[in-house]
Amino acid sequence: MEQALRGSQPFGMSFVKSASTAVSVSVMQIIRNLDALAPGRYRQLHSQFKEIQEKINCVLVSRKPPRGQRLVVPLGGIDKNLADEVGSKMANLGEILSRMNLSVPAGFVITSLGYQRFMEVNDLQVEIDRRIQATDTDDVGQLHALSANIQQLIIRAQVPEDLQHAIMEAYAQLETRAGKEVRVSMRSSALGEDIAGTTFAGQYQSQLNVSPEHIIQAYKEILASKYTLQAIHYRFSRGIRDEDVAMCVGCMAMVNPVSGGVIYSRNPVAPQEDTILISSDWGLPKAVVDGIAGSDLFVVLRKIPLRLLRKEIRVKDRKLVCQAEEGLSRVDLAEPESTSPSLTDDQALKLAAMALRLEEHYGSPQDIEWAITPNQTIYILQCRPLKPIEGGQEWSKRLARRATDEPALLMRGVTASPGAACGPVFRMRRTADILRFPSGVILVVAQPLPSWTSVLSRAVAVIAEQGSVTGHLASVAREFGIPALFGVVGALETLKDGTVITVDADGCRIHEGRKESLLDSQMPKLNLMQSSPVYEVLKGISRHVLPLNLLDPNAPEFEPSKCRTLHDITRFAHEKSVEEMFRFGKEHCFPERASKQLVGNVPMQLWVINLDDGFREEVDNRYVQLSNITSLPMLALWEGMMAVPWQGPPPIDAKGLLSVMFEATINPHLDPAMTGPYTDRNYFMISRNFCSLQSRFGFHFSTLEALVGERTLENYISFQFMGGAANFQRKQTRVMFIGSLLEEYGFRVEVKGDALFARLEGQQEEVMQEKLKVLGYLIIHTRQLDMIMSDGASINNYRARIQDDLKSLCHLPHSSQEDLTSSSP
Repeated sequence: MEQALRGSQPFGMSFVKSASTAVSVSVMQIIRNLDALAPGRYRQLHSQFKEIQEKINCVLVSRKPPRGQRLVVPLGGIDKNLADEVGSKMANLGEILSRMNLSVPAGFVITSLGYQRFMEVNDLQVEIDRRIQATDTDDVGQLHALSANIQQLIIRAQVPEDLQHAIMEAYAQLETRAGKEVRVSMRSSALGEDIAGTTFAGQYQSQLNVSPEHIIQAYKEILASKYTLQAIHYRFSRGIRDEDVAMCVGCMAMVNPVSGGVIYSRNPVAPQEDTILISSDWGLPKAVVDGIAGSDLFVVLRKIPLRLLRKEIRVKDRKLVCQAEEGLSRVDLAEPESTSPSLTDDQALKLAAMALRLEEHYGSPQDIEWAITPNQTIYILQCRPLKPIEGGQEWSKRLARRATDEPALLMRGVTASPGAACGPVFRMRRTADILRFPSGVILVVAQPLPSWTSVLSRAVAVIAEQGSVTGHLASVAREFGIPALFGVVGALETLKDGTVITVDADGCRIHEGRKESLLDSQMPKLNLMQSSPVYEVLKGISRHVLPLNLLDPNAPEFEPSKCRTLHDITRFAHEKSVEEMFRFGKEHCFPERASKQLVGNVPMQLWVINLDDGFREEVDNRYVQLSNITSLPMLALWEGMMAVPWQGPPPIDAKGLLSVMFEATINPHLDPAMTGPYTDRNYFMISRNFCSLQSRFGFHFSTLEALVGERTLENYISFQFMGGAANFQRKQTRVMFIGSLLEEYGFRVEVKGDALFARLEGQQEEVMQEKLKVLGYLIIHTRQLDMIMSDGASINNYRARIQDDLKSLCHLPHSSQEDLTSSSP
């Protein structure tokens, strides 16, 4: 949970639910084991656990009930305050219609209550939740199957009669205003769609030019589009809970325009330019937003009076129009229409003025879909927040300093999303290629279709032969922080699969090989999970899991009733289990099983519990001499601990000291004064061939378990290390430093956050003892190294010193050790 909250990797509700279940099951097992060790003594832990679990469940199952009492709402009665009832997209259109006196097609909205009614009558949500929970979200094949199956569930379901009646009655009222058997456009308006920072651009389906007899079927298909592969992937990547997305659907009288397109009231890639961008095409604007055709570009200076700075008129060989009966058709264009501007200069300036009005009304840049009819009426079809790239001016300065004289494979296109990236080419020619799309590659496509969103999290950049900055895929690429270069004619033919290239989206260049000068200035990676709904759920749950409130074992409040988190319970149970273990022999009249303090010159208190045959002779008093120890793994570990005297903590630089002080202020349980009679102790549990060590040096914790004997296949060493007083970055660097040393000696190492897990097994007895010496040395000599883990020179000096010590400590030559580890089963 901590790693997920700190990191930038996406995670879904499946992870949150499984992690919450896992930690709860583990803590419950701890309580039961403590009960077995001390029956009835800590009974109140059960009630505290139940109370904490109820709080966690409240966070997990929190779900907003749909607002309003209506299944269908006329568009004329909607404003932005009804976003929870009709979705942000239709709420914005209703606001524009009712408050701004701009033209919006007449229509109505099927509400979130209507969606809930449909889902409840067909009992769909429980089944969908079950299928999502059982799916590995990292497996594209499983996600693809999940998407297809859930969509079929929805399409085969029945729309409740009361909802059907409400929809068709609203359509009848629309007919009285727009004409008999008026065709409608049906658009998704999901809750959470089009809010700032989460555009959902192109993720859900729209149905255009729908006849009245097909409205109900089209409604189900739009609901089903909530579970397209790209929509599932988008929600997962943005940390949006599936259950939070109620699918409202807007139905508006169909407009069959002369031209249409998209306006950006500010350039999202270069907001400092103070311009308005208008992309336009003949016919319906769908070709512009989907990126399936070349479109004209008009750039207007935002200052009053508005002035057209430039226009780029492209060849437009086809246009999308409404068919007479239903559906759309693609019409070929010939000269002079194909090469003529799809807007007049006067129309472009009117659109720009309208965009500024909308921006002023909403208080932020806007992304506007529009259409112009034969009678010159401008209709607003969609209006949503537009998020420009942050730090535009500073970014421009960095670009100006970047070398531009490098030879390039291709020098063309437009910057759809800024930045630079390097990787091998992967040409996507068909939808089935999604299933074999690898990570770390550059996606190259003919058209920037919204469906390619499903692979964006694995791509490092996007190149498209068509498209513009105003298309749906461009919006999502900017949202994800992925460089994108569109309009690169000939990319599919020039760039071959597997060829490593560098994409400079800002300079509109594609270079062969890796160009470090370009990559050094790339924009920082975005953390899409931060503040997302799923992130906030995990954060809410973590408040009942992670904080440690029980600090001082000697304080009166160190008792079960004061456990407010699962961490408190584990802290309390650990303290009490050690306490019970240390007094076990005394209370049960087995003095030979009581803990004994080891006599030795080492900077820690070491106590020993003899499980079976770890002592040569039984000890009656409280001390045990090293000469009385027979445990093979403990003696090997001890030899490593004592081989080289510890020289004390490293000199701390000012940043290291500040890091420790800051970490102590935000983690009060790091206070070294908060100690107890058992947390100071480091204890061995031993037999002749077995050793378990639990140790604590200040803020550092390590656990070691080893079985060493003549049965080679049974031998193993398991080692865990975590903690430190410095910040997370230094602690993580320290465990990676230790891990790299252990890997040199054949350990399998895994680092999770600031925790290290290492394991070795199946080696001969002598080899296992040598490896335990290595661990013994590292346990002593890597304490407090997190303080200097930002100083490269100090890290290298300590690495060299440690490597020299380990070579002299181990009897085996270093090359021989590598030979032995390579032969392990």
